[in-house]
Amino acid sequence: MSIKPQNVLDYHGNNAIFMVWTFKKDKDVNDAFRKVCKLVINLNNSADARYPDSGTSCVIGISHDAWINLQLPIPLPKELENFLPIVGEKHTAVSSKGDLHFHIRGNDISMCYDMAHAISDVLEPVATSTEEIHGFRYWDGRTILGFVDGTENPHQNERAYFALIGDSDLAYKGGSYLFVQKYVHDLTAFERLSTEDQEKVIGRYKLTDIEMPDNIKPSNSHIALANIGDDLKIIRDNMPFGNISTNEMGTYFIAYASTFTTVKKMLNNMFIGSPEGNYDRLLDFSTPKTGTLFFVPTLDMLDDFSSQ
Repeated sequence: MSIKPQNVLDYHGNNAIFMVWTFKKDKDVNDAFRKVCKLVINLNNSADARYPDSGTSCVIGISHDAWINLQLPIPLPKELENFLPIVGEKHTAVSSKGDLHFHIRGNDISMCYDMAHAISDVLEPVATSTEEIHGFRYWDGRTILGFVDGTENPHQNERAYFALIGDSDLAYKGGSYLFVQKYVHDLTAFERLSTEDQEKVIGRYKLTDIEMPDNIKPSNSHIALANIGDDLKIIRDNMPFGNISTNEMGTYFIAYASTFTTVKKMLNNMFIGSPEGNYDRLLDFSTPKTGTLFFVPTLDMLDDFSSQ
């Protein structure tokens, strides 16, 4: 029987809504969880049937504590854990709570909105929405800082290899680890830098998106530390977001990976440094406000969960 993953391997559209929900205390959440699992399956099937070229999908992730509270199968996915802060000399990758994560994406924001509305109707009696970010495609896939994001993403067959769990954890084969962080940028400080100095922070040329040669690229540039080798990749589905009136501009970092170990190695490089103390220069202009790990079950698992 073929394994059916959620839409982890999709390329992101022009819009996204990211939602984190936390269960209310002293509430029986099991019925709502069953309903929302069934709803996610239905929403994806409906979008595919009605608007097959819209790029619309919804992916649900479940945290470690939610997995325990919902009494989902034991043993857990091998690397599903509560993310612990990574503390460097200057910057910290913070940890934040959350039980369920929804990644809704598509070219039409109307469909994303309707999906988010339907999910909220099911969860509001038993859970609180603790984070909601509306992301958008900025020009040719750039962050608010002006640099292209996701250039190193794997493509074609490599996407499944790096994003989906394989034979190392057969009970959860086809699932994925989902790690998210909300980064807020200090645009004022970053824009004070010359274009040349901005490029040294990132490790790429701003206009062409070409990576700097190793003999020019600073060892503390974002590219030098966040890209940890061709054998250790993740799928980044990052999206920029922004609120002009509050001056909260940032990037919602969202990574799908076959192993959380890969993500932790990247974070250690960025926040602690490689070598230690040589931290990611981008962190001087970009601060993580959240950090949570989730597990993305296959569609078959969701179907099972919906009928338990």
